[in-house]
Amino acid sequence: MSRGDVLVLNYDYTPLNVLSVRKAVKLLVLKKAEPVYYQDGLFWRSETILVRLPSVVRLRHHITLKYREVPLTKKNILRRDGFTCQYCGSALGPMTIDHVIPRRFGGTDSWENLVCACFKCNNRKGDNTPEDAGMRLLKLPKRPTYLTLLFSSITVPDHRWKEFLFEL
Repeated sequence: MSRGDVLVLNYDYTPLNVLSVRKAVKLLVLKKAEPVYYQDGLFWRSETILVRLPSVVRLRHHITLKYREVPLTKKNILRRDGFTCQYCGSALGPMTIDHVIPRRFGGTDSWENLVCACFKCNNRKGDNTPEDAGMRLLKLPKRPTYLTLLFSSITVPDHRWKEFLFEL
């Protein structure tokens, strides 16, 4: 029963997560969620039940989320920056992590000082600040939220999801 992913909304229609169709159907059958949108013309059948496959479901009770700290890892920095070099805008080839302010100038391993860079730009910048190397950042790095990182890494399979996936 693999027909893609399902967007899960909290009771107040804020996005929470993306689940498999199997898990979303289970939420519907157990009456823990209600459908908001269905996948067009698709059903799940068993001997005793027929369920339309959901595209978006809303939980029947509000879930209070604890603040989720996003771990500072190479993978998360690359995801935050969309696997795009923050100096030239290229998305081709393997990417590295660059310290905007080099360690020798007191630069730290932090969300605000690490960016995705292609090998060419990372080598060109070397152990200098962007200003000293004559380079500019396309956007200033900042700490992402858990939801921003989650929804930046998925493809939106249904255009109806966009009304819930506002700019986080």
